[in-house]
Formats: sequence, structure tokens, C-alpha cells
Amino acid sequence: MPIRLPSLPERLRVLAPGLMLAVTVAMAAQFLSTHYGAPVMLMAILLGMPLHFLAEDDRAGPGIDFAARGLLRAGVALLGLRVSLDMVAAIGWPFVALIAASIAAVILGSIALARRVGQDRAFAMLTGGSVAICGASAAMAISSVLPQRERSERDLSFTVITVTALSTVAMILYPMLAAGLGLDAHQTGLFLGGTIHDVAQVVGAGYSVSEGTGDIATVVKLIRVTLLAPVVLIAALVLSRTSPATGPRPPLLPGFVLAFLVLAAANSAHLVPATVVEGASVLSRALLVAAVAAVGMKTALARLAQVGPAAIVMLLVQTAALAALIGVPLVLGLV
Repeated sequence: MPIRLPSLPERLRVLAPGLMLAVTVAMAAQFLSTHYGAPVMLMAILLGMPLHFLAEDDRAGPGIDFAARGLLRAGVALLGLRVSLDMVAAIGWPFVALIAASIAAVILGSIALARRVGQDRAFAMLTGGSVAICGASAAMAISSVLPQRERSERDLSFTVITVTALSTVAMILYPMLAAGLGLDAHQTGLFLGGTIHDVAQVVGAGYSVSEGTGDIATVVKLIRVTLLAPVVLIAALVLSRTSPATGPRPPLLPGFVLAFLVLAAANSAHLVPATVVEGASVLSRALLVAAVAAVGMKTALARLAQVGPAAIVMLLVQTAALAALIGVPLVLGLV
């Protein structure tokens, strides 16, 4: 007897309860962010955690699972419309090369450090990529191509919470640090965009200095976002070999990474109207917040505590290393 696949309406009925829960938590997180200035990603995952019991419910579980992965991949793919080669030309290839080298150094250094603190390569890729590229969004994208382990959700939630908290601290401290180092407005924008983890905190830090600094910081940050695609692809290629023989292997070229690159190319060729780019940016942000909320709902608080203080130290070292790799060449006038 042939296997009958569920129709689209049936599939939607199964996914709807969990999806609506994730969207509701995301809306609450956005409300707190808009009215009280709280980091939206951090609020989404913290609001989702107390609802962990819903992820184990047969009615809500499928939709929450889909939100944590399907919405994530769609949101990351749409990020491609926020970047273009024009941004690279505006900043200059030497600094772009410094960004790329810093990202590689942080991730490779994380892999070496992970062995000393009792973590594996997957955790090193997850944390190193989130610090070096774009915070919670990078963590979500990288996690989707890592081999699935028993502690995958726990590590992802830990990374999103910690990296968002560090990004918020950096938003406050880094403008003062840049002033203390004697960086001018242009260099400060390069430093803030090249070191702070999340896009929202980069924007907040940059425009707190000046409008010009904010513009430069945002462009530099989006260049870092561009490098998310090759990092995710490399992670899939390297780590797919470590998947258990009986478990699913990450795809060698994830579809959402390909979509990211296609959309970035279309935007670079000026084929996409500005109104579409703006709408896609808003939609991408909404999808990523809902995905983070779903990850929060899939995370048990008791298991989160098992990560240990060594992992927090690891993220602190990664953050300090990135600041040094970008800041020292700027202070010495090498870029």
C-alpha cells in the first residue's frame, strides 16, 4: 500500500498550535524590547523557557519544532537582502580582510580552547561563530547544520542567552573604550561594527556616538553578516563527518545558505526594490525572534545549568579576543 503524505491543510493544522505559541512569545518579547529597551532575542528566549512543558505536548510540540528550525532558516535566508558588494566597497577591502581573518581566528581559537574546557568542536563552532559573526542569528544558523546531539538545544539556548548579554554590555562599554583608545568617529564605527555581537546592539552603540559612526558601524556589521553563509557552509562540510552513522547528517549545501547567497547577489546587482528589501528585513527579524522563542520553549532550565562556568569563560575569552583583533590594528593605524 503506498504511503500517504499529509496534505498542506493537514500539515498546517498540526503545526498551527506550536507556531502560534512561538509567534505569541515573540510578540511579547518585541513589546518589551520596544517599550523598555530590552534585547529582543534575550527576551524571546527567557520568555520561552518557562513554557518548556508545551514543547513536550503532542499538540504544540510539532509546531514548536518547526518554528525552531523552519522559521530560523527562512529568516537567515532573508538576511541576504540586507547585504551587498557596495557595502564592501564603502568600507574598503583591507578592513574587510581584517574582519574575515578575525572571524577565522576566533573560530579556530575556539576549537583549540574547547578541548581544554571539556567541550567539543560543535560547541566551539557554535559559540565562536556567534561571537565572531552576528550573535544570536549566527548561533541559530550554525546550530541548524551541526550534528544533532543530546545537548544541542541546551547549548544553543546557553549561547543565545550569554552572547546577547555580552553584546548588551559591549553596547554600553565599547563606545567608552573606543574614546579611551583615541579612535576618531570613523574608526569608532569600524571598531563597534567589527566587534559587537548582535546587529541591534551595534546600531545602538554606533548612533549613541554620532550619526556618521552609526552608519559606518551598521555597514561593517552587515559585512560580518555576509560572512555567515561561508562559515555555515564550512561548518556543514567539516562537521558532517562527525555525525553518528545512524543519525541524520547535515546537508553539504544547506538550502537556506544557497538562498542567502542568491538574495545577496540579487541585492548587489540592484535587482531588488528598496521597499522589498525593507520589508524582507522586518520579516527576517520577526522570523528569527519567533525561532528563538521556540528554542527557549524547547530548553529545560535544569539542563541549562549543566553547561558550567568554563563555557562562560570561553565566551568571555572569545569576546575579548575579537575586540583585540579588530581594535589593535585600528589603534596602530594598520587599516
